[in-house]
Amino acid sequence: MPPKARISKEMIIEEAFQIARTEGADKITARSISQRLKCSTQPVLYYFTTVEEIKAAVYRKADEYHTGWLMNLEHDCENPMLGIGMNYIRFAVEEKNLFHLLFQSGEFSGAGLMDLVQLEELAPVLQVLQQEAELTEVEAKEVFSTLFVFVHGYASMFANNEMVYDEKLLETLLTKVFYGAIYATKEVKDEEDL
Repeated sequence: MPPKARISKEMIIEEAFQIARTEGADKITARSISQRLKCSTQPVLYYFTTVEEIKAAVYRKADEYHTGWLMNLEHDCENPMLGIGMNYIRFAVEEKNLFHLLFQSGEFSGAGLMDLVQLEELAPVLQVLQQEAELTEVEAKEVFSTLFVFVHGYASMFANNEMVYDEKLLETLLTKVFYGAIYATKEVKDEEDL
């Protein structure tokens, strides 16, 4: 029986993920991973033929990590959508490198805003929005698009600058955008029904 491999594919992905978190995804190389694992580059190149394959695996891991971050709401959260929006901004503040990897790396080049709303990963967020605001699926997507533009804008400003993070101010602004988007969506629908 051959000896058990000391370095696993999961270990390589985890170390590459930690490099992306602390230094940025552009610092992921076979050598940087092998140095952290205290091994040669051979195990890294055994599991992955290119660094791009490693970065794709790290992107998937970062996306899962981000989803968990977003959906980690306090049990007594009065407004789950506000909680999700604030978590998105906090992620940009606290995980700048992962935010850059996920949302500023050109991954969505050529996509439209409504293409992003169709992503499978957003289904749990859209369901929360539908329930919370008593919206149809189409209305929830419209409201989400409006919220996303504002939340992503705030998050991008924090991820790319050393700005002062004022949580109370952000909660106030996002609450206004949230209720304004719901009101506007329902108002337009009511006018169309006339």
